Amino acid sequence: MSYVDEVLERVKTKNASEPEFLQAVDEVLESLRPVIEANEEKYRKEALLERLTEPDRQIKFRVPWVDDKGQVQVNTGYRVQFNNAIGPYKGGLRLHPSVNIGIIKFLGFEQIFKNSLTGLPIGGGKGGSDFDPKGKSDREVMAFCQSFMTELCKYIGADVDVPAGDIGTGAREIGYMFGQYKKIKGTYEGVLTGKGLSYGGSLARTEATGYGLLYMTEELLKCNGSDIKDKVIAVSGAGNVAIYAIQKAQQLGAKPVTCSDSTGWIYDPEGIDVELLKEVKEVKRARLTEYAAARPSAQYHEGRGVWSVKCDIALPCATQNELHLADAKMLATNGCMAVCEGANMPTTEEATKYLQNNNVLFVPGKAANAGGVATSALEMSQNSERLSWTFEEVDSKLKDIMVNIYHNIDDAAKRYGKDGDYVAGANIAGFEKVADAMLAQGVC
Repeated sequence: MSYVDEVLERVKTKNASEPEFLQAVDEVLESLRPVIEANEEKYRKEALLERLTEPDRQIKFRVPWVDDKGQVQVNTGYRVQFNNAIGPYKGGLRLHPSVNIGIIKFLGFEQIFKNSLTGLPIGGGKGGSDFDPKGKSDREVMAFCQSFMTELCKYIGADVDVPAGDIGTGAREIGYMFGQYKKIKGTYEGVLTGKGLSYGGSLARTEATGYGLLYMTEELLKCNGSDIKDKVIAVSGAGNVAIYAIQKAQQLGAKPVTCSDSTGWIYDPEGIDVELLKEVKEVKRARLTEYAAARPSAQYHEGRGVWSVKCDIALPCATQNELHLADAKMLATNGCMAVCEGANMPTTEEATKYLQNNNVLFVPGKAANAGGVATSALEMSQNSERLSWTFEEVDSKLKDIMVNIYHNIDDAAKRYGKDGDYVAGANIAGFEKVADAMLAQGVC
């Protein structure tokens, strides 16, 4: 049995109840086969893959807080510190009812390679809770965040582990957590990213994941003989990533026509009105029905359906496993030329393979959505230097990083005879740097 198969079998036996984590490990290790086979004896002796697929530590804790009615509520908090071979653990905090240890491990594992691809010195980690901020008052959110950070603060620090935002964790939540960390620790340090501009945040951080996704998409098309201008784009999601992907797509001359939330989706043939979308989602925190009510050209549909719209480019920006095999078939049939992931693993394995086998350019999230964590690392740099860069400076660095990531994953794929396979390219390019660092540092 090959080394890859041995490790996959061991991981599947040990983590049988964690399907998202198993999916991520399977996808990565399968694409790394040529690299592993070229170094099999060395890697097996060093148990490199066993160490890579087992987190440094998994932290699970109780989060008690009091709601507005005086009732004590209890949630579960998580932080998985996966690998710090190339820098402090770095990864977001997801607040959503679906959060469990398997999802956090999958996200943390993906983060190792994503962070490596940025070229910046950051390791992989992830955290969060099954707390749902939707429908909660500001006071209730603050109560949860303070309780959450009271425990989490024991395990993080500017040179140890630097969490950030994610689904459900925006500027409000980061602010409450930062305040609690500062109060308990008595230190003012860049322990969180995604902070407000008045207390150490970075310009362009809010826009970074969506903007970076479009910089990647633009370079992908350019290097494959096409142009993003005038392309019709289908986008899923209506959160931070989707909103700023839509905004940057419009700035680059493309026409995004869809967005979605957990209850339904919008098709707007005239193009999504970004300012209206921001008003509905960022200010009112309302459903997309309000967008449709305010926009005569928009059509609202219940449930799923974003990928049924005829488009040139698809950008899944909502959550994991949202683009299924049937969706991939619709996209290919309708002439979609490229799918770039704005969310983490939003395309199922079957859908990914179908797209690749049907000549649809496909860039995985660990490469395409790395702009967010890259700009978080730039925020860390600014905090360390006690400086604040301009929006233009940060945006320029972000674009350079995303263009470099594209060429690195393209080159890695070509080196192993997988030209055009950007999934393999992303995994190989991310893995090589981490593997070198792990081997250099000995068994630890």
